[in-house]
Amino acid sequence: MTAGPSPDRDRVPFIAGLRDIADGYDAILCDGWGVLIDGRRHFPEAAEALRRFRAQGGIVVLITNASRPDEEVRRQILGLGVPQDCFDDLLSAGELALREIVARDGQAVYHLGPSRDDGLFRAAARRLGAPIMRVGPQAADYIVCTGLFDDRNETPSDYDEQLAELKARDLTMLCANPDIVVAIGNDLVYCAGAIAERYAAIGGRVLTLGKPHAPIYAAALERLKNLRGGDVDKSRTLAIGDGAFTDLAGAGRAGLDCLFIIHGVHRAELHPGGGALDEAALDSLFARAGARPKALARELFW
Repeated sequence: MTAGPSPDRDRVPFIAGLRDIADGYDAILCDGWGVLIDGRRHFPEAAEALRRFRAQGGIVVLITNASRPDEEVRRQILGLGVPQDCFDDLLSAGELALREIVARDGQAVYHLGPSRDDGLFRAAARRLGAPIMRVGPQAADYIVCTGLFDDRNETPSDYDEQLAELKARDLTMLCANPDIVVAIGNDLVYCAGAIAERYAAIGGRVLTLGKPHAPIYAAALERLKNLRGGDVDKSRTLAIGDGAFTDLAGAGRAGLDCLFIIHGVHRAELHPGGGALDEAALDSLFARAGARPKALARELFW
């Protein structure tokens, strides 16, 4: 891997691989999409880096903004070839959404999102032992947004009229995936966060589940505590991710160091025209995120 900027400048250092900083950490909270997988395949080098970290005694919890429950996400990533021995546990934003749906037992919900996310409601029904009341927007007590109905052909602006109608009814929206976009292969696809952002902009009430917000980090640290059998030292816990406004910002708010992967969702912005890293663009990205990482890597390697 090519070295980054000269270390004598006031820059976040580039590392050749996780091994360069691994001794400083006991645990990792690692993003999924953009770091370990791209939605179509897994990245073997990233999986190997996490496996080696575990082999030297570290704990790895995958922390993802996927809008499906933990078990569905686990099946998906294993199906993409991610080896089971590269992580100890997994936590998704969808799992937090599932808890919220269960807590709203008896209320009618409008699902704004694709049918592939219906497993969220089936899982809630299993936990409750009763079906979830899923209704249209006019009869709903609240909204669960998991994404666009057709994220290959629609854009968030296509939902403006419906969002205005939902706002007129003063419905709370649970956003099950705070990501604005995610990289699927070489494509950027809009996520639920893009819809929630527009709903909030017109005054709609949004409960956002997942990164960068505190609940998912509290839940992830609790998972680490259970895996370790004792308290977790946040100063020795490393977050790894490629999203400035989710992974990096969330790590900063949670008091965690972050290894920021630049060859991810911000790749086009940071490498205009497919060229060299634009350091001014990188600094601007950090400023907008309100956080700076501990280190940078092009991709996750050991």
